Amino acid sequence: MVDLLPQDTLLFHHVEARAREHFHRAGVREIRTPLLESTQLFSRSIGDATDVVGKEMYTFLDRSDRSCSLRPEGTASVVRAAIQHGLLSQGPQRLWYGGPMFRYERPQAGRLRQFHQIGLEFLGFAEARSDVEVIAIAWDLLTDLGLCDLTLELNTLGSPQDRERYRSELVAFLQGHRDQLDPDSQDRLSRNPLRILDSKHPQTQALLADSPTLEAALDPASRDRFAHVQAGLQALEIPFRLNPRLVRGLDYYSHTAFEITSTQLGAQATVCGGGRYDGLVEQLGGSATPAIGWALGLERLVLLLAQASSTPATALAPDLYVVNRGEAAQAEALKLSRSLRQLGLHVELDVGGSAFGKQLKRADRCGAPWAAVLGEDELAERVLQLKPLRGQHQTDGNLPLDDIARLVAILRP
Repeated sequence: MVDLLPQDTLLFHHVEARAREHFHRAGVREIRTPLLESTQLFSRSIGDATDVVGKEMYTFLDRSDRSCSLRPEGTASVVRAAIQHGLLSQGPQRLWYGGPMFRYERPQAGRLRQFHQIGLEFLGFAEARSDVEVIAIAWDLLTDLGLCDLTLELNTLGSPQDRERYRSELVAFLQGHRDQLDPDSQDRLSRNPLRILDSKHPQTQALLADSPTLEAALDPASRDRFAHVQAGLQALEIPFRLNPRLVRGLDYYSHTAFEITSTQLGAQATVCGGGRYDGLVEQLGGSATPAIGWALGLERLVLLLAQASSTPATALAPDLYVVNRGEAAQAEALKLSRSLRQLGLHVELDVGGSAFGKQLKRADRCGAPWAAVLGEDELAERVLQLKPLRGQHQTDGNLPLDDIARLVAILRP
């Protein structure tokens, strides 16, 4: 678990603001759920046989000896809240959430034990076009953020009946080659055999090349549904690659499963993942409700943005840095800064009282395009010096201190 320092939170805020904008355009409303839930919620939804529940959750007894867990993902909590508060009786729900999640796993670049997610959940939508819409929202958000080298990987897990047929065939095949499986896959064979398809072990991957495929186990209705999802993505000109080994890590998925990956950091990394989970609401005590959603990890996304040419550092810089010195000038600079902020401008006021040269260096480092210099001489003449810091601006130099409208017109052309 790490601290997010100011330079990190700037990028987090940028991503969150863009996400809010995209969700607002699509009629998606925010929901906020507790960090702490009953352990049973996750064991019932995610599945006892998954690595998340079996190995990675932060679980403990509270003072009343109730088993509690820090949430390892957001979907189960959103579904629990929708059932508990009767949201589903009000019709289909388009919801999004954001915040910290917790998993006890090996920390690495973009993967921490406390990490942050933004997720979207469509509850009550059964049609294939709803799958297309949620994927399109994720794709458009990531491309708007400036990510490049994105790949949409797509698969169908079929219906529960399809998956049960396939599970039997896969287990029979793998049991005959058990000694060729890596230790992790041998353990999963009895607990969660579909997760073996996601193994990164070279020998297991080579063995899986000859294994039965889920596609062969699909019934006609599942095939037709997946064809409609692909046709919808093609109509929106969203490129995708079919990946029959994509299964996702949680038990509640069915039909469409997808991941959006990037090679921007070198090795392929999943930025966003999700899928359909039609049985989860009923499994958690609600009425049968179709649903689909996705989540993206902010830490990994911020790593990508920090390396991208579109990193929004200048967009997050203040509009103006106010350099000031002298008791009366400092008081006037405080009033000026507040007035400009009330007009919606991002203004950083230097309160260090150091020499003008040091203040101007700080102004340049913060990325502001302009610095306003106000000292005792300027105050006596009721003017301020406006200095361009990025080289592309032109100004008359001194501006009347009381002509706020003219200053705003320059700062916000």
